[in-house]
Amino acid sequence: MKLALWQGTSPAADLDRACAEAETALAAAAAMGAAALVLPELWLPGYNRPDLPARALPLDSAPLRRLASAARAHATALVVGYAERDGDRLYNSAACFGADGGLLANYRKVQLYGPREHALFTPGRSFATFPLGGQTVALLICYDVEFAPHVKALADRGVRAILAPTANMAPFTHVVRHTVPAMAANHGVSIAYANYCGSEDDLTYVGGSLIAGPHGEVLAQAGDHPALLIAEIPPRDPARLSTQSADLRAIE
Repeated sequence: MKLALWQGTSPAADLDRACAEAETALAAAAAMGAAALVLPELWLPGYNRPDLPARALPLDSAPLRRLASAARAHATALVVGYAERDGDRLYNSAACFGADGGLLANYRKVQLYGPREHALFTPGRSFATFPLGGQTVALLICYDVEFAPHVKALADRGVRAILAPTANMAPFTHVVRHTVPAMAANHGVSIAYANYCGSEDDLTYVGGSLIAGPHGEVLAQAGDHPALLIAEIPPRDPARLSTQSADLRAIE
């Protein structure tokens, strides 16, 4: 299975630009045989928008319908981070539209990061797993993937790839350099981690989006400029898989 991700600058609340950029990246990913394309966290309308609550979207909104249509047109799944409005609650969410344009999953970020996210969003309460390319995959968002219990729980459910929109900002370069590959290796899962680059208001994003294989190998990694990454996910080698879950000795 091939996975793709798009690392771009924030759309800065320009939803037409956000959708057009996603459509261009999706067309390129489809031409190269990717099963799915992953966009950054809160791609609609951008992560660090001061008026984000007013710009939140319901799942059936026009921009999301447009992206679902693009997934169908290119026969390639698409994961898009967005600010989800559900009644009086706001969620940091990621929707995955399948190759037929249908909704495969809508995931709400469990591990909210920092005072701003906690003030804005209601945390999610469940994982989202679904079949893709003959494998079981899951969605996590940014900070979620830094928590080993979540990655382990998904691996224990048979998940073989995690698709992760993110908005990883300076100075946290260790996440793209070390944390994501280590999580992949320790739990035998591939991770596609799609970040922003550039700046947005008072945040500078570290870029470094990557696709890590199930043994922690970095299959593709971006620098600090816009980039489309595509990588073939290798099969898991039983001789190289971590045995931590089986070997763990609990201390009481």
